[in-house]
Amino acid sequence: MNQSHYINELKVLPLAVLMRQALATKLAQRGTSFSLCSIVNAKSGRCSEDCHFCAQSAHYQTEAPVYPLLDKARILSAAHEAKRIGASRFSLVTSGRGLASEDLAQVLGIIRAIREEVGIKVCASLGIMGEVEFRQLKEAGLSRYHHNLETSREFFPQICTTHSFADRLATIKAAQAVGLEVCSGGIFGLGESEADRLSMAMSLVECGIDSVPLNILIPLAGTPCAGLPSLTITEILRAIALYRLILPQAAIRLAAGRESALADFLSSAFMGGADGMMIGGYLTQRGRSPEADRKFAEDIQQLWSN
Repeated sequence: MNQSHYINELKVLPLAVLMRQALATKLAQRGTSFSLCSIVNAKSGRCSEDCHFCAQSAHYQTEAPVYPLLDKARILSAAHEAKRIGASRFSLVTSGRGLASEDLAQVLGIIRAIREEVGIKVCASLGIMGEVEFRQLKEAGLSRYHHNLETSREFFPQICTTHSFADRLATIKAAQAVGLEVCSGGIFGLGESEADRLSMAMSLVECGIDSVPLNILIPLAGTPCAGLPSLTITEILRAIALYRLILPQAAIRLAAGRESALADFLSSAFMGGADGMMIGGYLTQRGRSPEADRKFAEDIQQLWSN
């Protein structure tokens, strides 16, 4: 059966059936593993890009913090905290289209220090880059690069005009070319259709992505996405289950928006295919307490085992 025919069959399944199949696939392909990762907003605001969902864009008037690259001591402290709260990966995230050479030099030193002093796997999300920069990052100790597709190829021009979907694909391919793992996903609730969500999933398959963060839009004041209607619980759970079935061996990580969008149904997402979370807060928004998230992960793993 080809992939498009398989997806067409999945699309018509009732939600309960879809979720049962997604959970069975998760347990068969990935066992009861539950991964936790954490990030630091290492450089914030004044981004040149006009991504319509992002409070850090210089194109919009928002209350997002603005500051240059944090110093090594502060980032090391955040990495130690990430390890303490149970994260297996720690990611440096910077605003902007890419990093200036002086910032990149500092980031390389920080990555080396984290690897030597903290002993946690280091990831980074530093914008659009090429193979030369990625090779330097890998040599410094970076294990995985994060670069979301955000949405489908078809819908992307509706949410960003300062760079293209092709630019994002090129960055992913450049990172992979030097041997870095790549974490890539997107945001649900940008005004896209289910067809767009499925198209993004297929792009992730084509890119060979095995770590997929799924965000649910938090409509932030001042951004063009501020007034968008929320997705229903059913739409969100269907999307997560479909991603599990289309990407059976990938880590499906829930990130920003999971608390507010799913509320009392958060556990349902993990009984329908998800198996990872970002903990300790997001770029400009706080999440649940790390202790609550850790306890939640333990409870879900017990449910999976019974």
